[in-house]
Amino acid sequence: MSPNLNRFKHVSYLWDDAEAARLGGDEVGLLIYRSNLLGADLRLTNYGGGNTSCKVTAPDPLTGEPTPVMWVKGSGGDLGTLKKSGLAALYLNRLHSLESRYRGIEQEDEMVGLFNHCIFDLDSKAPSIDTPLHAFLPFRHIDHLHPDAAIAIAAAEDGERLTKELFGGTIGWVPWQRPGFDLGLQLRACLAANPGIRGIMLGSHGLFTWGDSAYESYLNTLEVIEACAAYIEGSLGKRRPVFGGQKLNSLPSDLRLKQAAALAPVLRGLCSSAQPMIGHFTDEARVLEFINSNDLGRLAPMGTSCPDHFLRTKISPLVLDLPADADLSRETLHEELLPAFKAYREMYAGYYASCRHDNSPAMRDANPVIILYPGVGMFSFAKDKQTARVAAEFYANAINVMRGAEAISAYTALPRQEAFDIEYWLLEEAKLQRLPRPKPLTGRVALVTGSGGGIGRAIARKFAEEGACVLINDIDEERIAETAGLFRSLFGADAVAASPLNVTDQASIDVALETAALTFGGVDILVNNAGISISRSVAEHTIEEWDRLYDILVKGQFMVSKAVVACMRKQQTGGDILNIVSKNAIVAGPNNAGYGSAKAAQAHLSRLLAAELGPDGIRVNAVNPDAVIADSNIWAGGWAEGRAKAYGISVEELPAYYAKRTLLNKTILPEDIANACFVFVGGLMSKSTGNALNVDGGVAMAFTR
Repeated sequence: MSPNLNRFKHVSYLWDDAEAARLGGDEVGLLIYRSNLLGADLRLTNYGGGNTSCKVTAPDPLTGEPTPVMWVKGSGGDLGTLKKSGLAALYLNRLHSLESRYRGIEQEDEMVGLFNHCIFDLDSKAPSIDTPLHAFLPFRHIDHLHPDAAIAIAAAEDGERLTKELFGGTIGWVPWQRPGFDLGLQLRACLAANPGIRGIMLGSHGLFTWGDSAYESYLNTLEVIEACAAYIEGSLGKRRPVFGGQKLNSLPSDLRLKQAAALAPVLRGLCSSAQPMIGHFTDEARVLEFINSNDLGRLAPMGTSCPDHFLRTKISPLVLDLPADADLSRETLHEELLPAFKAYREMYAGYYASCRHDNSPAMRDANPVIILYPGVGMFSFAKDKQTARVAAEFYANAINVMRGAEAISAYTALPRQEAFDIEYWLLEEAKLQRLPRPKPLTGRVALVTGSGGGIGRAIARKFAEEGACVLINDIDEERIAETAGLFRSLFGADAVAASPLNVTDQASIDVALETAALTFGGVDILVNNAGISISRSVAEHTIEEWDRLYDILVKGQFMVSKAVVACMRKQQTGGDILNIVSKNAIVAGPNNAGYGSAKAAQAHLSRLLAAELGPDGIRVNAVNPDAVIADSNIWAGGWAEGRAKAYGISVEELPAYYAKRTLLNKTILPEDIANACFVFVGGLMSKSTGNALNVDGGVAMAFTR
């Protein structure tokens, strides 16, 4: 069954006959298999974009009579990860009967509500707006994708002519129209006017291809896209240099990353004027080719063509007028860039005002999603990391489309009114309103020192559970790898970054902050948790041990705080610093001169920073744990033995001893400290700074007086 694979150079042929055979002729299973293969190749479609379908005959659950059923990707979801639960199953004859209810293109949005009356499988996903596009084509298997190569032809000034020439009339053409019921009727009309065609190109939008089996549809799709890509590849540079040729050179890779890390917090703060944003940065080759070109100034303001691209990336990007090698350390950078952001917001408000309808939803965030920095790379900002990353991927796809369209003709974007009608579509607004309420820490980035295990890992996990992006760090790289792997499995790769961090080493701190800036755009929450414990009598305590305690606990807290404060000041959005101190900062006990006095220094440093950083909107608070035994490194290095000796008990008796001396008679766990930290940063304590919260089960001697 496998074709000559040598003819596929621009797409990936992934079909496995053995894997398909295991599905035993299950057409829905083969639809899912085909969809996953198509979604695995981002050259074929974008994340979350496109839809696929198959038509089968199944017994009607009410009558038992055989009835035609269409299974189609439902609203939302992604082809690459599609499961049966992501499909909508509808009675095909009911979908066809909706034509008698259709009142014309001005009222076609009302048809979406009628799709629900066609549901066959009551457990299936809500039908998408593209459902009729599949229903009115007679083929058993259909693929609707957004391949860069096809959209480049569809978005070319003379795309219809190019399509006809390239495919000799075997691919039909339907001009741009917003997806909906009417577009489904137009696809049917195109097929009727062009019998025997193998697919249809949608102007500025994408591609429809089909087959009588899942495999035939898959192969047809690959062949059409391969032909589009080969045609573009063979045309590049022949009419004129790609993107008009190179205007400037990129900085070397290491300098690009340095500049991006320095600038990201400033951009993030400016983009977060309406709501907290998470950032993403890329300097991949196709992005650099575009942003360094002579055509950047002409093409970037035009915006994108494909609706999927546009919905993710906004009407147009913001291009920074900033030298690639600019000094980004100056404190006035935020104010210097602010006029460009104000101009973008005014442009967006003007676009909204000129295109809005009487029933349009209120204007959304006017800040840019995509920011281009010639010579350095591309930033994207959105409500969470996945959305920011995907926006960057979509704009990279848009760059590919512009590149291809300019190679074979001239690129055309969606007219602004059409773009607005997509962005502020009432159906799209309804989808947004159905999204779950964001978690309390959505849009925030947390750096918890020593988060490879113990209390630090518990805090980082709590923050991630509440929506934060977290930078896992530790002095022990094995602990980092283990925890980062666990977090990625729990929260997804987009929510987690990792970096070694030695709180006493400035270079290590700088690398961790650069990682946070490049991955997420900055830092909003710092938890100074990393520490050691040494229990010695004054006579036994060495100077070296004393220095280690003060270096890690006090100097380390100071050094990391200083670096994070610099980042927060770039963002100008405030922030939280939490210091994990100890009940020992207050209570005097035996064999504890070094550790206890260092903890007292940490506590007072917390108060000093709270007093200094208030004008920046940075809150500084402390949490005082005691006797957190479970999964804690505090018991390593002889601390348990030292404390047991001080109290005249055995190490095994310590947990019970600590619990019994508390007013609540409770054992303190890492999760208890994590919950206390969340109290400070979760939103209800936004006007609290300079405070300390004891989490010790109630130790009367530790009461603040």
